[in-house]
Amino acid sequence: MNRIERLCSLLTEAETFADVGCDHGYMAEYMLGHDLCKRAYVTDISPKSLQKAEHLLEKYIEAGRCVPVVCDGLKGVPADCDFVLIAGMGGEEIVRILSDGFLPKRFLFQPMKNTEKLRRYLIACGVQIGKDFTFSDGKKDYDVLLGTHGGSESYTEREFRYGRDNLKGLSPDFLRSLSERIERTEERLKLSKTEENRRSLEKLKAELEEIGHELKKDL
Repeated sequence: MNRIERLCSLLTEAETFADVGCDHGYMAEYMLGHDLCKRAYVTDISPKSLQKAEHLLEKYIEAGRCVPVVCDGLKGVPADCDFVLIAGMGGEEIVRILSDGFLPKRFLFQPMKNTEKLRRYLIACGVQIGKDFTFSDGKKDYDVLLGTHGGSESYTEREFRYGRDNLKGLSPDFLRSLSERIERTEERLKLSKTEENRRSLEKLKAELEEIGHELKKDL
C-alpha cells in the first residue's frame, strides 16, 4: 500500500475537511468522492502548486463542494473545520502552522521528520492521540498521528521519541525500522571521534536494543 492509500484509509467522515499543503489534492478527492465530507478546503502557499489540485477537483469546485485557497498554513481555513490533514511537512513546520492558526477538532498529521517535537506540542496543547504509529510504503517509513482536540493525556519520554502504538508492538514496520536504526547507530559508533559522541551513541543503541527485545518478547 502506498503512502496516499494508507493515509486515505485513516480518513473518516466530517462536515468539513481541509488538506493543508494539498499537493495534487488526492486526499480531498478521496473524501469528496466517497461522500465523507460535505465541503473540502485545499490549500497551498503557492498558486502554481495549487493549480494541480484545482485541475483534479474541478467538478467539486464548480459544484461548490471544494474551496481552493492560496494561503500560509491554516490562515485560509475556517476555525470550525471538523477534520484537518497536514501531510508531507516537517514536524517543526506543522507546529508552526498550528501555532499561527488553530488546533483542529480532529486531525491527521504525517510529519516527514521531527515527529517528537510535534508529539510534545500536541500533548502540551491538550489532545487525545488515538493513533501514533509508523508505516512503510516499501521504500520509506512514515509517522502518523491521528487524534482529537480536548481532554488530557500524558506520554512517557520513550513514547515521545518513538510513538505510543509502536512501543505497544502495533506496527510491524516499526520493528523492522528499529533493526535498521540499530545498524546505522553501530556504523556511526565506528566512525565516532569523540568520547562524548560515543557515549551518546552507545546509550542510544542500548535503548533501541532494549525496545527491540521487549517487542520481540511480546510477539
